[in-house]
Amino acid sequence: MNKHIQAVNFDADSKLIDNIEKKINKLNHFHDKITNIDIYLKLDNVVHNIKDKIVEIKVHIPKHEFFVKHSCKTFEESFEAAMAAVISQLKRNKERLIA
Repeated sequence: MNKHIQAVNFDADSKLIDNIEKKINKLNHFHDKITNIDIYLKLDNVVHNIKDKIVEIKVHIPKHEFFVKHSCKTFEESFEAAMAAVISQLKRNKERLIA
């Protein structure tokens, strides 16, 4: 599984990156054929005031790609909400494959 974390137009601290990496390693429990995960961390700038933190997650499995975008006041909250959505999508896809 290839992991790619990119902070767009800012430098993310190592604590945030480590936290994200720990949690994306757990995605293999929900789907065993994940090939690639792309995570983008962005700042929502409204007239030079940083309003929200945006997290976008793309998960690639053979013949499918899942995409989630979520924004909250902190990256941690945004990432948790986006991960919950990705996990539910992966579970739904796996259930369809089994049925």
